[in-house]
Amino acid sequence: MATDIEISAMRRALDAARATARTLPNPRVGCVLLSPDGKELAIGAHRGAGTPHAEVDALEQAGEAARGATAVVTLEPCNHTGTTGPCTKALIDAGVARVVFAQIDPNRTASGGTKTLKAAGIDVESGPLAAEATDLNEEWTFAMTAGRPFVTWKYAATLDGLSAAPDGTSKWITSEEARRDVQVFRAEADAIVAGTGAVLADDPRLTVRDAKDLPLPFDRQPLRVVVGETKIPNYYRVFDRVAPTLLIQSRDPEVVMQKLVENNIRHIWLEGGPRLAGAFWNAGVIDRIIGYIAPAMLGSGRAALEGEATTLADLRPITIDDLTMVGPDIRMIGTPGRMQREDFD
Repeated sequence: MATDIEISAMRRALDAARATARTLPNPRVGCVLLSPDGKELAIGAHRGAGTPHAEVDALEQAGEAARGATAVVTLEPCNHTGTTGPCTKALIDAGVARVVFAQIDPNRTASGGTKTLKAAGIDVESGPLAAEATDLNEEWTFAMTAGRPFVTWKYAATLDGLSAAPDGTSKWITSEEARRDVQVFRAEADAIVAGTGAVLADDPRLTVRDAKDLPLPFDRQPLRVVVGETKIPNYYRVFDRVAPTLLIQSRDPEVVMQKLVENNIRHIWLEGGPRLAGAFWNAGVIDRIIGYIAPAMLGSGRAALEGEATTLADLRPITIDDLTMVGPDIRMIGTPGRMQREDFD
């Protein structure tokens, strides 16, 4: 059973992981090394693909003092060689005596660390603060277990549910404060996805703006993904040099997802327009909704979502996880559910 000192160290490891910039397609991981008498030797964190994993970061800081130490890690140490070597080997070579980790690694490629560590004579314990560690990497964990990226759909609408006027204009429905708030969420994804219709109508950059104002460090733009068969002229801003752009000539969510899996994308930020969002909604692959609702009415125009509902029995409930005022607008964060037709009988 983990000691109070180890649980306290796990909280510090979680804090270290939370303080890092986006690490996708890898998870955020923190590690605290404790001496045999419980004193902190080092705190490590993973900072993105190609950089040392949290355990190695902490071991390098501790040096020879790591021999006989306890490694407290937010995720089960990896057991495979990718762009870096396996953390299990690094821990064994350093002479660590005990490993306490929170979340079991759901990545089949990297799992098996516990067995390897135990075979080397290291005492291993799992589970302390596992729920917090899993929440820290919600989107990554989902992608590892579901075999597809986690999808966050963002939309902006008036109180009557419209995202564009009858003439197609949509800039700007919500406030400047809401648009700044969006950047914080965009920065957490590793791909920003929009349909060709929305790109042609608005000529968006599909990038994270005002990075210096973000609450966490930001070091690279998400991949821009434009979905659809309509050709986009090469002078549009999605083709500038600010970020890479991937064109997918299909609106089929299954095809889109497969292409993104091939590009190691774990979390996509879906921005529309309504037809593309509707395709994802109909396919049941929207996992989180972030809606910004402006205190205004249009009366007519385009709905935020173009789905295939034909009767009230097609209604799908949303679990509201958060409601916050952002400037004059309401930000709603919700999780889609499913409604069975017999519930309306």
